[in-house]
Amino acid sequence: MEETKLTENDKTGTLPEARTPSALERCIDLSVASDDLEKDIVLRLKRIGKTLKLPGFRPGKVPEKIVRQQYGEQAHHEALNAALEKAFGEAVNAQNLRVAGYPKIARKETGDAENPAHLEFSAVFEVFPEVKPGDLTGIEISRPVLEIGQAEVDKTLEILRKQRIRYDLADRPVQMGDQVKIDFFGKKNGEPFPGGESKDAVFIVGEGAMLPEFEKAMIGLKAGEIRSSEITFPEKYFAKELEGQTVTFDITLKETRQPVLPELDDAFAKALGIGNGDVNAMRAEIEANLKREVKKRLQERTKEQVMDALLKATPLDIPNALIEMETQGLMQAAIEDLERRGGAQVRNLPVKPEWFADKAKRRVGLGLILAELVRNNGLNARQEQVRTTVEELAQSYEKPEEVVHWYYAQRDRLADIEAIVIEGNVVAWALERATVVDQPVDFDELMGQKTRPFASPPVSRGDAI
Repeated sequence: MEETKLTENDKTGTLPEARTPSALERCIDLSVASDDLEKDIVLRLKRIGKTLKLPGFRPGKVPEKIVRQQYGEQAHHEALNAALEKAFGEAVNAQNLRVAGYPKIARKETGDAENPAHLEFSAVFEVFPEVKPGDLTGIEISRPVLEIGQAEVDKTLEILRKQRIRYDLADRPVQMGDQVKIDFFGKKNGEPFPGGESKDAVFIVGEGAMLPEFEKAMIGLKAGEIRSSEITFPEKYFAKELEGQTVTFDITLKETRQPVLPELDDAFAKALGIGNGDVNAMRAEIEANLKREVKKRLQERTKEQVMDALLKATPLDIPNALIEMETQGLMQAAIEDLERRGGAQVRNLPVKPEWFADKAKRRVGLGLILAELVRNNGLNARQEQVRTTVEELAQSYEKPEEVVHWYYAQRDRLADIEAIVIEGNVVAWALERATVVDQPVDFDELMGQKTRPFASPPVSRGDAI
């Protein structure tokens, strides 16, 4: 049985607000003998009194009446919760129920409300559903595939070069990809407008930092030249007063810098961590890293396909209590991530449960299905699988052996690795039963490398552009 947190409402004597019960909701009656409850309260007060220190009394000599006055409510609360927890545990065990989440317990009305022999309660809770994973036979699962060759290594090298690009002064007209520094002054209907002026604005032509028409106006300019250009703002624009408006900008080009990529030489190899500067060794290491990363991403996509198939094939009632708990966990993780990124400035930003409800429901549903599959098909993580996964993970670090040692230094550090292995076992089990169709994927799309031609530094510009 899940850890049970019991609450009661003996002040109002009412049950929780009525709501539509789920298929997993259960209700049981609980009874607590008043005499037994009072005996427990007395024992608790005696334990408190043995060490209680109050002015005017020696330690442990405070009169029982005073102890009860100060700690009676606390002792009653603790004794009642202990009695309810025991009664609830016995009741659900007798009925062989697996409780999901926490029960809601409320006091019931009784005939002798003044001095009842028993306190009556009603516990409303949800149980875990019966999970019967669906048959995957005939279900089609698309498995992404990609072979890494020299073309992919070359693409990656180009990206690495662009990440280390420099911009040198150029005495020629502006071309696409150049970095420019400009002053501009805009007028709408012959009058200046807010955000239409800037000094020393720096951006990369063609990177999309400015409006397309504005960037196009840079082409062919030389340092010191001034160009007047009409620019029409989009129909949907963040500055409402400029939507669809045509304005005139006077643009002064102050400086042009052309992009210069580093050569693929020993200096570049050393910059990437190849100690001896061997270019072939650099290519080999990039290829090995690419294969590891591509394998991981392909496995992740395949896993998502399998999880979608399992959810689709397995009709399942999911306990609302578990969804709510998972939602709270996702919310807390999001808040902590926001605080790490933005500090105190984002601490009070609103985070709404409904943003996470669908993801929480999916995670809980998959957790129930996977637990059943693992239990019934022997898909637990084996030691050799865990070791292999740790060693593969460690290969992306400078000193793999230290990473492996770190994981095995404390047993609990392997928990996440074991979860990865178990998911992999479930995926393999599912692929053996489903109809698998290999689907080639694009390298750039998989790696998220459909990037702009050149990396752009922070832009200094007017508000409107």
